[in-house]
Amino acid sequence: MDRCLIVVIDGCAPDYLTPETAPNIYRLARAHGFVKEVQSAVPTVTNVNHACILSGKFPEDTKIVGNYYYDPDTGEEGFIEERGFMKAPTILNAYGKMGKKTAFLTVKGKVLGVYGEGADIGISVQAPDKLLLNRLGLDMPPEVSDLSSTRWIMEAALACIEKEHPDFVYCTTNDYGFHHYGPETSEARLQMRWIDEYIGRIHEADPGRRIYITADHGMNQKKRLLNVKHIADNKGIPLYCLAPLKDRYVENHIYQEGGILYLFLENEKDGERLCALAEEIPEIEKILGREEAAALYHLPEDRIGDYVIFASEGCAFGEVEGEYLVTDQVRTHGSLYERQIPLAAIHPLKGEGDYQYSKDIVAHMMRDFENAGWRLG
Repeated sequence: MDRCLIVVIDGCAPDYLTPETAPNIYRLARAHGFVKEVQSAVPTVTNVNHACILSGKFPEDTKIVGNYYYDPDTGEEGFIEERGFMKAPTILNAYGKMGKKTAFLTVKGKVLGVYGEGADIGISVQAPDKLLLNRLGLDMPPEVSDLSSTRWIMEAALACIEKEHPDFVYCTTNDYGFHHYGPETSEARLQMRWIDEYIGRIHEADPGRRIYITADHGMNQKKRLLNVKHIADNKGIPLYCLAPLKDRYVENHIYQEGGILYLFLENEKDGERLCALAEEIPEIEKILGREEAAALYHLPEDRIGDYVIFASEGCAFGEVEGEYLVTDQVRTHGSLYERQIPLAAIHPLKGEGDYQYSKDIVAHMMRDFENAGWRLG
């Protein structure tokens, strides 16, 4: 079985990863693979796309549709931060069944909490294991929202590969930097320089390892936020708005602002009025019933409310005080406009044309394992 590293740059829109910002990645990928744009899964949020990348499946199979959940039957709601929500087998499970060693490295603690099952080595900036860091010769990490957490987690990946020799490594950053800094800024370019440097060093240390660099979602500037709950209430349409992007990292999105909402109606008869209202609001690009949304975007019908709405370009839905807020301080994701992401592949398993989604990285690996006779389900 081939050794593999998957690096997921949180929030990395294609404009962040360029030949100028990532010369090592481009040099290696052009010599031994390819660089292209692919699509992430919908909604374009962290939990959803880690589930898809790790399993090679869409949300209809993983059952992960956001960072937050809501049960309309019981009224229970909360953050998705621990195991039990993910319903599809992962590449970590596959390597484990074959007796191979795996490592999972992340800045955000929730990512390890939700998806780290089966990893032999787990490293989190948010909840560091001092004994493990000592074994790897690593200093204690910075804060999650510190830009240098990117450099630290990449350094940890290199140390892990050099000292523990895991067959499979999954490493992901935090999108704090890209929520605050566009691709043209020195801060964003520094983030990419660190990643690029360590990809070069990892390849030098283990030149035969397959390396994939991609993102969980893109990132865009949003000028106009709207509170759909307030707007609907003021029109006499009571509903619950579930924001798939919502998580505890409020320093990334202080209004929990994102480009998609799942809408749960209190009264089913209000459906026509809700659709008519949505069509009158230019900041809402489209409203879909659950069946249509599930079919279009491979989502599980029972977890996405009665209706799904997507924000128009440059707009987002957020927990603002009034109905609307005009701002120049928000960069976020979640909408259909953050689907395009980069994929750089060094020694890829398949050809460039075989990768259309980020999930295809693992989908091809799983298929090869199954064709070789391994039962992974």
